[in-house]
Amino acid sequence: MNLVERFLKYVSFDTQSCEESETTPSTPKQLVFAKYLKEELETLGLQEVLLDENGYLYATLPANTDKKVPTIGFIAHMDTSPDMSGENVSPRIVENYDGGDIILSEADKIILSPKQFPELLDHRGEDLIVTDGHTLLGADDKAGIAEIVSAMVYLMEHPEIEHGKIRLGFTPDEEIGRGADKFNVELFGCDWAYTMDGGEVGELEFENFNAAAAKITFKGRNVHPGYSKNKMINSMLVANEFIGLLPANETPAHTEGYEGFYHLVGMQGDVELSVLSYIIRDHNRAKFEARKAEMEKQTAVINSRYGEGTATLELRDQYYNMREKIEPVMHIIDLAFKAMEEVGVKPAVKAIRGGTDGARLSFEGLPCPNIFAGGINFHGRYEFLPIPSLEKACRVVSKIVELSAR
Repeated sequence: MNLVERFLKYVSFDTQSCEESETTPSTPKQLVFAKYLKEELETLGLQEVLLDENGYLYATLPANTDKKVPTIGFIAHMDTSPDMSGENVSPRIVENYDGGDIILSEADKIILSPKQFPELLDHRGEDLIVTDGHTLLGADDKAGIAEIVSAMVYLMEHPEIEHGKIRLGFTPDEEIGRGADKFNVELFGCDWAYTMDGGEVGELEFENFNAAAAKITFKGRNVHPGYSKNKMINSMLVANEFIGLLPANETPAHTEGYEGFYHLVGMQGDVELSVLSYIIRDHNRAKFEARKAEMEKQTAVINSRYGEGTATLELRDQYYNMREKIEPVMHIIDLAFKAMEEVGVKPAVKAIRGGTDGARLSFEGLPCPNIFAGGINFHGRYEFLPIPSLEKACRVVSKIVELSAR
């Protein structure tokens, strides 16, 4: 099975995670894929293959040298985003993309166009894997898994390439922020690792957002609308008032680069009770803390207007910027940078406007920067994967292994 075939096989599994679930993994279908992957790794000849009770899959490519070489790891996640269906994914390959519109579904008039997605034009002349417009593709992060597994196959087929012990880790529930929750860093036993979970070819990332989740519950007072003057408190209107208290230009649609934001991700309500769900992001730790304080301040403002207990805020930190954990070991970035250059990829060091399992793992003692997997437009029907990017990411993995033993 070659790299592209492996990827296409992986995306045939529906592995959406579920935010509302309290189990690990959050959906049983992730285990179906994990069991298939376990069998594949065993068949390929990898060792120490372990699928634990929480759906975390580990494996080892043993060292083939007596040299003292660091143990490094490669990590990718098995789940796909809850943002769009991953069931019955029907990918197809657009050969030698010509720079025009790609019709994903003629019947439903779903078109992948460079007018909306100009990054398509960077891949003219390449073969692209696209969806049929009704599901996501799943390159996030099954491209990463396929690249890692295929790189291990390549290394086993080329024993002349000396390498140390290589560990693989495949996780559930990354898309709902739980991918590192039950990852066994001690069992993994690596000096450092890389997540293969970035986007465009060349991306190399070792700093990410500080992240928190906020839930604000608003209690209203329902009275017959014909007799409600000076009595009714409509919780939905109070929630809307809260939204207006936050800076209107500090949302994802208005920010880029190192700019942080407040992102309203959910709202439910009626007159009696409404709930807003936010995610809060900023690369700068002090600004991140200030954003959380702003949420607390505006909650207090609502309570001062409508009475104590009208608004209740729940804040939960999710992960922190891994930069502070990577800077003391910058040689692992230098290694990845050199590996990219040696396989003809121009490194693009950038900050992640998001997070990866690697951010959490870095704070648990496993420095873990992020490398591109090649997919573009994750989490939706317009996701696509240039095949040359898939191939280059695979070569970067094997080259990192090779260079680490030199």
